[in-house]
Amino acid sequence: MLSKKAKYALKALVLLCKQTERESMQIGDIAREESIPKKFLELILLELKNHGILYSKRGKAGGYSLLKTPAEINLADIIRIIDGPMAFTPCSSKKFYRKCEECKDEKTCELRHVMIAVRDAFCNVLEQTSLADVLASPLLIEIEA
Repeated sequence: MLSKKAKYALKALVLLCKQTERESMQIGDIAREESIPKKFLELILLELKNHGILYSKRGKAGGYSLLKTPAEINLADIIRIIDGPMAFTPCSSKKFYRKCEECKDEKTCELRHVMIAVRDAFCNVLEQTSLADVLASPLLIEIEA
């Protein structure tokens, strides 16, 4: 399940994508428009800044703006930054692999093979969907079977 933190991060980024000419927005304005607790949003935006997604400028005319174009930011990257692994089991994680403690043999574990297939399908959709895609057709993302 997508955490509230990841959902807030995506909502804030979509709002920043809508800014004309990459104008910056202050945290208070983003928090108010998206109904996100301001202190929580500060932590989220700082994390996105530290990962090269956002730029921040101090001062009265400051705030946060995108460092990349909306087409360069995919949903998988944001979710991984905020929530970490996108696998349902540690042994099926692509970027955060860890052997399951209770597993006797990963090579013959039927569950692991299914979880890898689930991870691949799930990640494929998110890796191929950019913020620009979300803005272009928020309700019409095609999923190929």
